[in-house]
Amino acid sequence: MSQDMRKKMADTIRFLAADMVQKANSGHPGAPMGLADIAVVLSEHLKHNPKKPKWLNRDRLVFSGGHATGLIYSLYYLWGYGLTLEDLKEFRQLDSKTPGHPEYGHTEGIEITTGPLGQGVANAVGFSMASKFVANQVNSETAKVIDHNVYCLCGDGDLEEGISYEACSIAGHYNLDNLILIYDSNRITIEGSTDLSISEDMQKRFEAQGWEVLECDGHDYEDIDRAITAAKKATKPAIIIAHTIMAKGAGPLEGSHHAHGAPLGEEVIREAKKAAGFDPDKHFYVSDDVLARFRCAVEKGELYEKEWLHSLKTLPLKEQNDALEALMNPDFSKIEWPTFEAPEATRSTNGKIMNAIAKAIPGFLGGSADLSPSNKTELKNMGVFPKGRNIYFGIREHAMAAITNAMALYGGLMPFSATFFVFSDYLKPAARIAALSGIRHFFIWTHDSIGVGEDGPTHQPIEHLSQFRALPNFYVWRPADGNENVAAWQVALETTDAPSAFVCSRQTLSLLPGVADGDMKKGGYLVAKEENAEFTLMASGSEVELALQVKEALGEKGIAANVLSVPCFDLFLEQDKEYIERMILPNTKKVAIEAARAMEWYKIADEVIGMNGFGASAPASALFEKFGFTTQSVLKKIL
Repeated sequence: MSQDMRKKMADTIRFLAADMVQKANSGHPGAPMGLADIAVVLSEHLKHNPKKPKWLNRDRLVFSGGHATGLIYSLYYLWGYGLTLEDLKEFRQLDSKTPGHPEYGHTEGIEITTGPLGQGVANAVGFSMASKFVANQVNSETAKVIDHNVYCLCGDGDLEEGISYEACSIAGHYNLDNLILIYDSNRITIEGSTDLSISEDMQKRFEAQGWEVLECDGHDYEDIDRAITAAKKATKPAIIIAHTIMAKGAGPLEGSHHAHGAPLGEEVIREAKKAAGFDPDKHFYVSDDVLARFRCAVEKGELYEKEWLHSLKTLPLKEQNDALEALMNPDFSKIEWPTFEAPEATRSTNGKIMNAIAKAIPGFLGGSADLSPSNKTELKNMGVFPKGRNIYFGIREHAMAAITNAMALYGGLMPFSATFFVFSDYLKPAARIAALSGIRHFFIWTHDSIGVGEDGPTHQPIEHLSQFRALPNFYVWRPADGNENVAAWQVALETTDAPSAFVCSRQTLSLLPGVADGDMKKGGYLVAKEENAEFTLMASGSEVELALQVKEALGEKGIAANVLSVPCFDLFLEQDKEYIERMILPNTKKVAIEAARAMEWYKIADEVIGMNGFGASAPASALFEKFGFTTQSVLKKIL
């Protein structure tokens, strides 16, 4: 392709982005204009099918700098993903297909929701890790079912975020040789030059993490092409440090931080169009020859996919087809659910359940942030990633969760991540993205309360249940025994549009008496039911056993009480009014008991017995007594 045509294509992207931001009077023109030249060359390398965005062997493209939506939507329109010029004109408007940051499931072709800086870098690592695992299941020496690349566009802000250090360290450790990070090194942040806040040597940083480091002039098409070609041949993850100019082509605002997050202004855009040979009076203009060049992606993509589908029909090994089929179409009926007949910590029952799932579902995999012996998450006899299903994430909670988000969206995989509940603080941004995007990600969080004991308040989660129950589209399960744990997993596996968290105890919990009324799978049910009950005692996890003991103590005083176990507060509140009022009789006094902050219980309780401090260092039994979670203490408060 001629350099003149490439420049015309890049300038088209620049002015579409500038027009979008100007019309919306909101957005970020600088990064799209600076990346336009790279986008044109990347288009020549990218293997994708705009008409079949979910084709399994496509290259994955992640925009970690999610604010560069002027570039993203321009490309998806030009490539033929279904966006129209009218959609571009509705940029950042209510109910449009072109929101301020890219949202998975909202705009066709977007691989994953990005925007919070650094997330996309870890997501790209996740897509690459997913591809390596799937390839090990379905590839043979003579037939490569999975052989695509993963590209990620990122900026200075992404690489300043701590999650990028965690994720890139993992990528180097696992030698993810199909991962290509294109670093938009324009040396500009919102506040000004990057010299204000960062001075590290990026080349040495990435070399130290086991990456191939390449550089290019981000506005020289031949140099960009050379760098991408070399990155595709690298035998380790590759970063291309692309030296670019913020708002390239924007006249007086070229290279200025003022072009980062504000419209350029009508006059600046007019003069920029004139300088590039475009009609300054035309907005959202795409010439026929430019559109035809970009839309070649459709024809090329259909050819890529047809060749791939043909290769599947001629696979030399039946085992490859069978393995791919088992990944893409898991059969939950094959799971042999364990039964529980004795007291056990729910972290232990959870581990047994996970192993039962893993035996039946080949796409079930994951790992812990260096805590699998404590979390009980080891998948026994399942091997180690990338060939096996146990992933060693190291102590990198934030990257772990963002990586797992991407693995869940790859296709054919149902991943989990695990840590202590208190350390969910480190991964909260990725959990929020999972909920916002409707990602089926299984979070395993153990050591769920002051029952942690001697490790003390730094390791005892207090506000965490309330925090995650407050998160929309996020199901927090806190099972009281192994049977509730099984029900939780059965619901979670069928919940394809939301993440689920399993908050499990360190300490042994008694086996509950069973269902007196209701259904565990509705999030709340009665474990004890009395005629003429005066009280409804409500609890989750370890406090259900306590509630049953309090019920007996009340009974000795002639006071009848029902006990409601609520393993999933969120799901219980979604039930209809009739079910909720059957479980919580309106004429009873309602008391919630939970060894946590527990403020959300006021939605359905008259009184809440919870935590008002941060715990202490002592054996668990001493802590439950100190903080009022004993039969006599709760009974006294109720009376």
